[in-house]
Amino acid sequence: RKLNFVYMEINPIVFSADGTIVPLDLAAKIDETASFLNATDWGHLDFPAPFGRKDWPEEAYIRELDSKTGASLKLTILNPAGRVWTMVAGGGASVVYADTIADLGHGHELANYGEYSGAPSTEHTYEYAKTIIGLMTREKDPRGKIFIIGGGIANFTDVAATFTGLIKAIRTFQDEFKRHHISIWVRRAGPNYQEGLQLMRDCYNSTGLDIHIYGPETHATAVVPLALGLAKPEDFPEFDDPAHSAVQPRPTKRAKKDDDGDAKMAASDEEDKKPAAAFVPKMEAEHEADHKVENFTAMTRCVVYGLQHRAVQGMLDFDFMCKREKPSVAAMIFPFAANHLVKFYWGTNEIMMPVYKSMKDAFSKHPEVSVCVNFASFRSVYSSVMEMLEYSNQIKTIAIIAEGVPESQTRSFIKAAQKKNVGIIGPATVGGIKPGCFRIGNTGGMLDNIVMSKLYRPGSVAYVSRSGGLSNEINNIVSRASDGVYEGVAIGGDRYPGSRFLDHLKRYNDNPAVHILVMLGEVGGTDEYDICEALKSGRITKPLVAWCIGTCASAIQTEVQFGHAGALARTNLETASAKNKALMEAGAHVPENFFKFGDKINEVYTSLVKAGSLVPAPEPEPPKIPMDFSWAKRLGLVRKPAHFVSSISDDRGEELTYSGMPISEVFDKGLGLGGVLSLLWFRRQLPEYVCKFIEMVLMVTADHGPAVSGAHNTIVAARAGKDLVSSLASGLLTIGPRFGGALDEAAAMFTEASDAGVDAEVFVKDMRKKNKLIMGIGHRIKSLANPDMRVEIIKKYALEHFRDNTVLNFALAVEQVTTKKKSNLILNVDGCIAVCFVDMLRGCGAFSHEEADDMIRNGCLNGLFVLGRSIGFIGHFLDQKRLKQGLYRHPWDDISYLNGNDME
Repeated sequence: RKLNFVYMEINPIVFSADGTIVPLDLAAKIDETASFLNATDWGHLDFPAPFGRKDWPEEAYIRELDSKTGASLKLTILNPAGRVWTMVAGGGASVVYADTIADLGHGHELANYGEYSGAPSTEHTYEYAKTIIGLMTREKDPRGKIFIIGGGIANFTDVAATFTGLIKAIRTFQDEFKRHHISIWVRRAGPNYQEGLQLMRDCYNSTGLDIHIYGPETHATAVVPLALGLAKPEDFPEFDDPAHSAVQPRPTKRAKKDDDGDAKMAASDEEDKKPAAAFVPKMEAEHEADHKVENFTAMTRCVVYGLQHRAVQGMLDFDFMCKREKPSVAAMIFPFAANHLVKFYWGTNEIMMPVYKSMKDAFSKHPEVSVCVNFASFRSVYSSVMEMLEYSNQIKTIAIIAEGVPESQTRSFIKAAQKKNVGIIGPATVGGIKPGCFRIGNTGGMLDNIVMSKLYRPGSVAYVSRSGGLSNEINNIVSRASDGVYEGVAIGGDRYPGSRFLDHLKRYNDNPAVHILVMLGEVGGTDEYDICEALKSGRITKPLVAWCIGTCASAIQTEVQFGHAGALARTNLETASAKNKALMEAGAHVPENFFKFGDKINEVYTSLVKAGSLVPAPEPEPPKIPMDFSWAKRLGLVRKPAHFVSSISDDRGEELTYSGMPISEVFDKGLGLGGVLSLLWFRRQLPEYVCKFIEMVLMVTADHGPAVSGAHNTIVAARAGKDLVSSLASGLLTIGPRFGGALDEAAAMFTEASDAGVDAEVFVKDMRKKNKLIMGIGHRIKSLANPDMRVEIIKKYALEHFRDNTVLNFALAVEQVTTKKKSNLILNVDGCIAVCFVDMLRGCGAFSHEEADDMIRNGCLNGLFVLGRSIGFIGHFLDQKRLKQGLYRHPWDDISYLNGNDME
């Protein structure tokens, strides 16, 4: 148990003649999610491929990719020669699509199983899609192939972002798509799905590929029979088809009063022929006190563990939409920071929410809180849950969002919670939602999906599901097949969920406001058989519509771990088909397949309305909720002028870019410091010899000893105990016309005279007449006979590498005139750098003369001096600290003290 083994079988065992026990064979499984606990104890482990199949390099690549992202990327190759390939978002949805393919008789043609979920990045989605498409186009099928890009309604994954990566892969392989006659069938919904589907439409228009595109108006798996030619495309308008304005979703049927005041249902002749469900009388909630998971109300308040700003804002928006008096989130807990306040929106107003370092503070200051929504990671969730359970006198329900919690830890905190009578939802859950009352985290997705699925007001159908992604799909299905959802909970896909299907179905059954129960189970485990017993014993009396996903398992000839950790049948009883059969025999309403799940719900709903036991409430006006500006802008609904404009770098995408060049390319090309400076200062990649010259300038200007004013100031500040930045700033503030700032003026003087064609001697005379110093000329000790080596290095490089040295040659001519008057009136390092830099900008071919002159006027030369000299100033600071020099005081004998009389 300490090593987190979840299975061990020793078989056979033999007894030798001397009585020794000898195990002949052993098979064991370990909990891979516990690697952060036991990796060192396990040592190096190679996880073998499932029985009955080989491991593919592409599968290994996706596993490696999955390990490098917080998202989930899974791929299992079933039949490399298969005709039907899928790329499905979501663990539950991936099973449902495989089920539908198998249920329609094409399981033998299913080529792969997998999922991408948890908001993978654009680049990871591209790599995942590229891998699948590469496999799909490896072998040709004379009938052509089918590529199904599916998914439920996402909770928080940005559909447009993932589709950007997907479309990039499709464009990369567009010729192969045409060569292999591959048709593409898309169905997706969730945050920003409109933009994502439009991007796919643009791909269709530009590539001419055979692409069919559907949104949430179409059933999640409708694209499967369409792709297989088993349904007519004209019966399913695509997402942007004008027919959608005429073809409405299945209407919610409202009861009408006849002359006697009885509830009647307007129904077609076909609906009249449907079998009616048994009459369900109203029930009192006599068992309600027995339930561990709280029955959420409009007064329920929670604390969110973790800084989950987006999830909290989503909960507050839901609350405001439902007209709650107070936000459902009272506070947040974040143990890695001191107590503070965080700003959120309540409608259009801003409110401040407290964030506490400790649970003790949070719970004591908010005694009304009874629910914790725990966003801790799989590494820390155990300790946080166990601490929450110490407050079981107040906390009655804990929702655990984290995936990948070790089974041993899950079982431990479930057992502890049961002893303290605390309900657990999760782990590995998106949470749950009770329309008009309470929302856990990101359940229900974006606000547009909340409105579309009518989750702002209660309906009559309560559901429980394992899959969080499919819970959104159930919301959509239920809203179109009935008067909507009363409550829905996703218990999580792990093998040991904190609460079970039956826990929630009993709660629903005992609630008189709930008329229909819905359960979406899956392959693996036996919890569904407890429901069968509850149906047979009469503990569950209300109509139950049930379906277990994973029916495709019988069509797959190898062991496959489906989307969730618990979705793996170990015996025939745990198969989805066996469960569906048992549920039907127990009295549940079980459809033929998931595609008809909504039809079965509608059938039961219609029969209850016709029987008069369910009277739908009048439909309220859909609420309006303010949209965040950032999201509205992304959808193209608003615009505003930016406060800042930047054209040199961008950190918004997958990779930082300098003037459009990804940082990885900067290193691949070996641009060096000069190349980076050319991108950030001049917005273009300059020739290699230019970049080297820039680096030379930085090298020769890095330092000029401790006596110059800038270094002196830096040293004095350092010895006064100032920090590095303050000492550096002290030195940099001395740079100006008398120190370092001569570069810009020298460039301007020499360039203007050279461009005007002025003779060097005339230039010197004119400057003398104007009583102006020639900037860049003169040195304290150096002369033509004793040259400054820095000047010689720069001058030699320029004459050897630059295409044009006009301004340098003019400056050297001026030097010949000035040194005749005084030997130290040479072209100094400032002047040499200045004139060479002008020649470099003008001659490198990247700039016009006007652009080069603008660069000089904007101060780029002084920028080089500042950048270079900062190297030396920092060196002086570190040197003083290393030498532990004390406070500097200037010696009094180096100061001339003058009084008033001395000044007369």
